[in-house]
Amino acid sequence: MRAAIFDFDGTLYKKETFPVLMKHLKHHPLYHNRYKRFFRTILPPYIGYKLKVYPEHRMRERSMQIYLSSLNNLSTEEVYSYFGELADKMQDDYNTKVLEKLNSHIAKGDKVMIVSGAFTPLLEAAANKYNIDKIIGTEVPFVESKFDSKAPIYHIQGARKKEKIQEAFKNSEVDWVNSYAYADSLSDLPVLEMVGNPVAVQPEPRLLTVAEERKWEII
Repeated sequence: MRAAIFDFDGTLYKKETFPVLMKHLKHHPLYHNRYKRFFRTILPPYIGYKLKVYPEHRMRERSMQIYLSSLNNLSTEEVYSYFGELADKMQDDYNTKVLEKLNSHIAKGDKVMIVSGAFTPLLEAAANKYNIDKIIGTEVPFVESKFDSKAPIYHIQGARKKEKIQEAFKNSEVDWVNSYAYADSLSDLPVLEMVGNPVAVQPEPRLLTVAEERKWEII
């Protein structure tokens, strides 16, 4: 069995999702009044990151936690509806070349996965038109059919992506040499190095340097 692993932000989806998430909350007809509190709360970790006293991976995880807190008291149905609305708005900004690759892997019978730090309900809504075998994202914690804002999240980023992929395939025999991975960031290097066919998509400068040195495919 061959695997085809796709990052979402900057890869399958051409943009970064967090600014889009912020805009969605700011202009949402029902929840826009929650935006100001969210923005005030997110400023300290962001400023700390810019001042280089707060690590990027911690800033990203903290930002995701703060964002979810703005959805406090929403039911499971309301949370999925919220992310579904956003996914509908994102359809026109998919990377067509990467979509062609994804559909090609599906047609070949490869095990196709989306592995991303984006929220799982958003990824599920965004990928519902495609025959994706497995979606790994940042889970939204629910208790008794309501979002639990007190529960810590486990943000899927960096080496955590590799851990989750290995966990998903622990009972399968994967032909890693002939498998593919698509990503845009140097933080995805652990995933790209798992396969024999890594593909750098719209790579950031640091990943572009690695991809050129190792003669990887670049989209």
